[in-house]
Amino acid sequence: MYRFITLSVIAALAALPIRGEPQAPAADTAVQRARRFLDSAEAVLAVQNVVQNRAEWLSEYDINYDTEVLSAEAQRGFGAALSRIVQTSRQFDGVPLPDELARRMQLLKRFIDAPAPPDSAEATEMTRLAAGLDADYGRGRYCRRATPQSKPSCRNLDDLEHVLAVSRNPDSLLDAWKGWHDSVGTPMRDRYTRFASLANAGARQMGFADAGAMWRARYDMPPDAFVALVDSLWQEVRPLYVQLHAYVRRRLVQRYGARQVPPNGMIPVQLTGDMWGQDWSNIADLVVPRSTAGTGVDLTGILKARGVTPLQMVRMGERFYISLGFDSLPPTFWQRSLFVRPRDRDVVCHASAWDIDDREDLRVKMCIEPTADDFRTIHHELGHDYYFRSYEDQPFLYKNGANDGFHEAIGDAIALSITPRYLVQIGLLANEPAPSGDTLDLLRQALDHVAFLPFGITIDKWRWEMFAGKFGPADYTRRWWELRGHYGGIMPPEPRGPATFDPGAKYHVAGNVPYMRYFLAQVLEFQFYRALCHEAGYEGPLYRCSYYQSKDAGRRLAAMLRLGQSKPWPDALEVLTGQRTMDATALLDYFQPLMAWLERQNKGAPVGW
Repeated sequence: MYRFITLSVIAALAALPIRGEPQAPAADTAVQRARRFLDSAEAVLAVQNVVQNRAEWLSEYDINYDTEVLSAEAQRGFGAALSRIVQTSRQFDGVPLPDELARRMQLLKRFIDAPAPPDSAEATEMTRLAAGLDADYGRGRYCRRATPQSKPSCRNLDDLEHVLAVSRNPDSLLDAWKGWHDSVGTPMRDRYTRFASLANAGARQMGFADAGAMWRARYDMPPDAFVALVDSLWQEVRPLYVQLHAYVRRRLVQRYGARQVPPNGMIPVQLTGDMWGQDWSNIADLVVPRSTAGTGVDLTGILKARGVTPLQMVRMGERFYISLGFDSLPPTFWQRSLFVRPRDRDVVCHASAWDIDDREDLRVKMCIEPTADDFRTIHHELGHDYYFRSYEDQPFLYKNGANDGFHEAIGDAIALSITPRYLVQIGLLANEPAPSGDTLDLLRQALDHVAFLPFGITIDKWRWEMFAGKFGPADYTRRWWELRGHYGGIMPPEPRGPATFDPGAKYHVAGNVPYMRYFLAQVLEFQFYRALCHEAGYEGPLYRCSYYQSKDAGRRLAAMLRLGQSKPWPDALEVLTGQRTMDATALLDYFQPLMAWLERQNKGAPVGW
């Protein structure tokens, strides 16, 4: 019954008149009309947003034909209402408005990642394409036919990622990598091309040159200035990445030989321990020198040995936020979230946090395993939920992070506080390790945080060019690997032909999720973390700080979270850090001992590619 009510609600809302259109009394001022228009628009969108969130949750929680249709219809309804509202808002173009109204008007125009095109049939087509791409990714499998030596088998992304993480057999690694990219990415290419074309049409309707230009306009600065900021941040962190790349490459040459890994060239992606080469922590056994002084904390081993359940892991994450002074999560969070991959249906297991009703219906969806990575991911995802809750009293258009990098960085800054000191405090570790092993522990962290940086910048650099029409479908994969090589020194395991679509093998491309937020978050998380450690009164090496149980740090964090998107991001950044500009100095401070160590290790060896 709920499904049919949902669709009728969408239809009814799409037909609502928006107060503030030209029927307003002539005596009204333009500012009064604009205020009434925005208030009405937000009321409509708030209701539509809940409908869309519930349908999208269902489509990822239980992937089937009907939930795909429901999600597509809900997205279409929201997109149609938003498109009509944005078109109505054009009557206020050029009208001088108070800063608060002008900000809301701008946020309205860039509210969603892919606005629907003006043609209703194309809008319907676009939402169905989006739902289908998302669902196909979630149900993706790589299936091998039977051979005289083996039975037929199918493996999902979890299975294939496990192979890449633990296998050291080059043939197995190549098979897992190629199987996923060819089985999931390649079949999406034509549909993705059509989706991108429709997204561009929607962006042009809103006054942008293309969808990429619309994304770049979200950062409280001219789009070209934002590109310059991103490039400057990359130049700050690049020397550290290049040193890490050189060191890891040399270790991989020792393991696989110069025929597999060019000693002064790029690293083959399938040898990084990760499907996309964005996180190298799974090859720590090959990269980190064996030393009794740097054995590190085996958090995965601890969690497994103690039989810690997924629910217990989430409870531990919640207690971190409570220790800072935040409230416990609502009962519905525990009733409606997904913590374990179900056996009876396909789901999108990519970890995500959800704010269903903009009030109390907060959720997490992830398929939790007792690993250090999932333990940190839980703390990260709860950061989204606590951000959602903190700005719940803001107007609808302000219910977002100061910029999208902020939303990702909050949980990351909390995850940085998962130090040995924190693990001792919560009873998972008896004693902190001696400082003598700190540099090698920083190397382990760099295999995640630093290795990610070029990947974080590459995806949207590729999409910005793609949306702008700088290359066509036959060159999708070629340009993808050119950028992967330019920024990260990463190459495919074998030549990739024009019929492939390797970008589509990454969820955020198939799901049309802007990715620059993750690059910005890697910079911001260290800024946030350094500021919170300072507020907690911590003195000592930055990388050993945990501000668990610091109410002072919690109050500083809460003050920034409550702002939502009501202020430009430099204002929000200043509330938490005292700075008004994103910079990478905190990240570089954190890894400074490692940088010095890497330079010594790489002396006389090839650096760069």
